[in-house]
Amino acid sequence: MPEVIFTGPAGRLEGRFQPAKQKNGPIAIILHPHPQFGGTMNNQVAYQLFYMFAKRGFAVLRFNFRGVGRSQGEFDHGAGELSDAAAALDWIQSIHTEARGCWVAGFSFGAWIGMQLLMRRPEVEGFISIAPPANLHDFTFLAPCPSSGLIIHGDSDRVVPQKDVQALVDKLKTQKGITIDQQIVPGANHFFEDHVDELLERCADYIDMRQKMIDAA
Repeated sequence: MPEVIFTGPAGRLEGRFQPAKQKNGPIAIILHPHPQFGGTMNNQVAYQLFYMFAKRGFAVLRFNFRGVGRSQGEFDHGAGELSDAAAALDWIQSIHTEARGCWVAGFSFGAWIGMQLLMRRPEVEGFISIAPPANLHDFTFLAPCPSSGLIIHGDSDRVVPQKDVQALVDKLKTQKGITIDQQIVPGANHFFEDHVDELLERCADYIDMRQKMIDAA
């Protein structure tokens, strides 16, 4: 798991990268929670997602948004962080030029950034959105949502109440041509304390299901 430094819009960005074993392996980027509330690429969920994708043959990158760890720049309330995510995707695509697929996985604030990245990058074929902060940030840009993916959250989340995530899911499910898979983890709070293993198991099952569909196509 080599440390990497790549160029972002506000200076250097720090990351960890696991190359794919095959030249045409799919790629994935992992987006961490809110930088102003302790979110980093070493957040437990982001860290575990990284290894979950790597285990499945993905080239995977997790990185610190601007102003976090050794990444340069300052927090930019989402706009700059979206540019950071786009730069991260550019970087991993430059390493794996023959990748046969592209995924984005984000947790909380990272889920909001990841969903915005979907709208900018048509090559993203799948996403995992963990505890998307539907009550704290505007998701109306998903008009329409361009890719199928998984939205997963806990039913004991006090930061983002279930009803707000449900409203987002209900809106996205009315769209034709994509499939939103919603899963609710019983007893889990916003940070999935004591439920990380179950969270990762559900995400892994979803990735496996999607990859089988792609292979069979």
